[in-house]
Amino acid sequence: MSVKSDRWILKMCREHEMITPFEEGLVREVEGRRIISAGLSSYGYDLRLAADGFRVFSPIASAEIDPKKFDENSLIEAPLRTAEDGSLFWMLPPHSYALGATVEKFNMPRNVIGICLGKSTYARSGLIVNTTPLEPGWRGRLVLEFSNSADLPIRIYANEGIAQVTFFESDEDCEVTYADRAGKYQNQVGLVTPRL
Repeated sequence: MSVKSDRWILKMCREHEMITPFEEGLVREVEGRRIISAGLSSYGYDLRLAADGFRVFSPIASAEIDPKKFDENSLIEAPLRTAEDGSLFWMLPPHSYALGATVEKFNMPRNVIGICLGKSTYARSGLIVNTTPLEPGWRGRLVLEFSNSADLPIRIYANEGIAQVTFFESDEDCEVTYADRAGKYQNQVGLVTPRL
């Protein structure tokens, strides 16, 4: 199993629509303003956080989080704000946790797994990006989990780079893919909460 380069990622996106929409280069500026980079990098893809739904865990309407019987009231919509340069962002309070979905939709090949890690720009600001692997055969928009470990609020920007996916290709196909076993998060189109 080996990590895949930008050449391989580009080929897979052009020929098999592994990532849509797909940026063929690393984008650092949009409409004249600097952004946190997104798009194709040397050995991965910097994905973007979509502006349609960012929810923060709150104790206001729920007493606990039970992943087997998730209460949607434990999440509240965070207001999308506009920065001085026109960038859109959410404010994540100190020591809080939130969920958001990617702009990009993934279509993982049968012999490929993706591992997603946070970008250093956010990590150095106190934000921990947590996600589970992009399993072979999985399709959909990736739901990301965010933890603010800092003592100050963090701005999290919409439609800008938030994390990077690194792809690993096996030398053989797996026996059963996520699609084969009809995984519960298959074809998710937005922010999907825990399911049993």
